[in-house]
Amino acid sequence: MLLTVSSPAAPAAPAEPAAPVEPAASPDGRPAACSPRTSLAGFSDALDKTAFAGTRVAGLSALSARGNSRVLALTDNTDADEARVYELAVRSAPGRVGAAVRDVTVLRRPDGTPYTGADFDGEGLVAEPAGTVLASSEREPSIRRFRLSDGRQTAELPVPRRFRIAPAGQAAANQTFESLTTAPDGRTLYAGLEGPLEADGHDAANRGLLRILRYGGTPGGAFAPRAQYAYRADPGLGLAELAALDRHHLLALERGYTAGVGNTVRIYRVSLHGAPDVTALPSLTEAGAGVFAAKRLLVDLADCPPSGATSPQPQPNPLLDNVEGMTLPGHRTLLLVSDDNASARQITRLYALRLE
Repeated sequence: MLLTVSSPAAPAAPAEPAAPVEPAASPDGRPAACSPRTSLAGFSDALDKTAFAGTRVAGLSALSARGNSRVLALTDNTDADEARVYELAVRSAPGRVGAAVRDVTVLRRPDGTPYTGADFDGEGLVAEPAGTVLASSEREPSIRRFRLSDGRQTAELPVPRRFRIAPAGQAAANQTFESLTTAPDGRTLYAGLEGPLEADGHDAANRGLLRILRYGGTPGGAFAPRAQYAYRADPGLGLAELAALDRHHLLALERGYTAGVGNTVRIYRVSLHGAPDVTALPSLTEAGAGVFAAKRLLVDLADCPPSGATSPQPQPNPLLDNVEGMTLPGHRTLLLVSDDNASARQITRLYALRLE
């Protein structure tokens, strides 16, 4: 499968071949199995510690693909870095993956001034069909719409008050809208909290009791909150990303880090079918098990073969890093990206998984 990228913001630099990496395959040529339902098609470190158009390609925290022709990546920003969306060309063939940047768009306020790390921490991204994107920032938090043609903000979605950072609301700093995804029809949008609201907290097993906010609206038009769903993360892990399979089923990326040990990265298949709306519940602490969305482990990335990967820091599997972005460019392909936090001890790594 070839994923190419157009250039809505400005003419792109001449295309160069996407750099491949060591193939990830079993001796018979099939992708390397990670679980009964998932295999590693390959990975690429080609984006790591690179620059494009005067910007450093780092801090990639979200991916959004539109069909099989386009992949966008959002940065989470530090200090004076401008908020950016990169366009990526990604090549995924049996046992081999390559990636290269083709263009960049700076995200700007309605007056044209750029957002920076001081007021925008990009974590979730949804590409819309009419040349716009929805991007979530966990700084406030917020969900804003931007034109890719010039990067300007054109709209902002309403956020329920309790999702605001305390004391304005009940959310903890750096624990809000880490994930954003839309159903294939474009009319249903999901935003997930990375960590629990103050009133929700953790259960006795240290599992975060989280909320997923569902919006309803029209692609490129207005969206409004419609419901909230309860989600229970694994002990010590947060909800880093969502990818919608349809209106009622999602893939959820849970991620955590233990000093001296490394990262944990797990992907679950989540069903919201029959899950109740918990908007009116003041706390999830006393909620029964039936209130929480059902989830089933799809893959623990530590179970994938290392496939020649290396890591500059301790990891249970050298393939692992701080995986934050996830998108479905095709029916059976799942792309992941790790956020290197602009650190020499972390890697910007793109993964391609095959879903069975």
